[in-house]
Amino acid sequence: MQIPKMDIGSSGRFTLCFACGQDNPIGLKLKPIYDGEKVRAEFTPGEYHQGWKNVTHGGILYTLLDEITAYAILCNGIDFGVTAKSEVRFKHVAPTGEPIQISAWVTRLTKRLVETKGMLALKDNTVIAETDSLFYIWRQSKKTILWDMDGVIADSGPFHFAAWQETFARKGINFTRKDFTKFFGTRNDFIIRTVLGRKLSEEDVETMVVEKEAGFRQKAKGNITSFPGAIKLINTIKKGNFKLALVSSAPEENIDLITGELGIKGKFDCVISGRQVSESKPSPQIYLLAAEKLGVEPGDCVVIEDSPFGVKAAKAAGMRCLAVANTHPGRDLAGADKIVDSLEDMDLITLIYRV
Repeated sequence: MQIPKMDIGSSGRFTLCFACGQDNPIGLKLKPIYDGEKVRAEFTPGEYHQGWKNVTHGGILYTLLDEITAYAILCNGIDFGVTAKSEVRFKHVAPTGEPIQISAWVTRLTKRLVETKGMLALKDNTVIAETDSLFYIWRQSKKTILWDMDGVIADSGPFHFAAWQETFARKGINFTRKDFTKFFGTRNDFIIRTVLGRKLSEEDVETMVVEKEAGFRQKAKGNITSFPGAIKLINTIKKGNFKLALVSSAPEENIDLITGELGIKGKFDCVISGRQVSESKPSPQIYLLAAEKLGVEPGDCVVIEDSPFGVKAAKAAGMRCLAVANTHPGRDLAGADKIVDSLEDMDLITLIYRV
């Protein structure tokens, strides 16, 4: 098959698509989600979708199958594919006015071809139709996900706060919860110089950093937990063959501790620590370095952040940003492209194509 020349762009945002485009006034407006195994959606046909009286038209049913199987290949790291062959077996009528459950999954993937299965069913699991489809791979996805660590993946804030309180108390400073919340997610030297408000030698700063991080690791070891939905989303992205980076202001020792305790060491294609850059967030330096290391453009990256400084860094880097309100209220994260209360509310399709 010769793939026709088309200007499909590179954004992956097809807002007028008849099946899934949310701006198409006569479209089906499907909202597929991916659970790590299958893409699923629900559609209730109306009177304008019928063929025989009160029976959904077969062409609409096929459109549902074709669209969701296309999303199944997108969730396997393929930015664009073309349907080469599709075999549909209709098994039951689909009455208008009754919800249709749509599901699809990839059964075989090679460098050039993808094979999928899809199914339509009523609420009582009566199968309406099944399909086996073959897609030509046109373009692999360049989408890259950059993860902050503390406050996004790891619920480490209480241990950092306790360690900072002890470190600043030695200097006669009362480090409050408000202070901690403001600076959480930035580099240690930035926090120290900002809080103390006076010139310090590099040696003095480094001494405080060493004390603070030793205290943090002592308190955190054996006690680190992940935020809901974070590990599942990391595993789903990894399974989909998308590039992943861990981009943290923390030192390498903390990254090793946390990724080891949470079982995610080795999940990332690139790990960037705060010591690898000269500037703290909100500077975009750390995110731009991650993109450079992975060989991707900033516009291909989605950053997952939890702090206002982190959101500013991501946007200054020219990247899209998903903010999760784990450590700051949503109103403080207003610069992000999308804000969620929890990563449990986020699936791969939404992350890649709707942020």
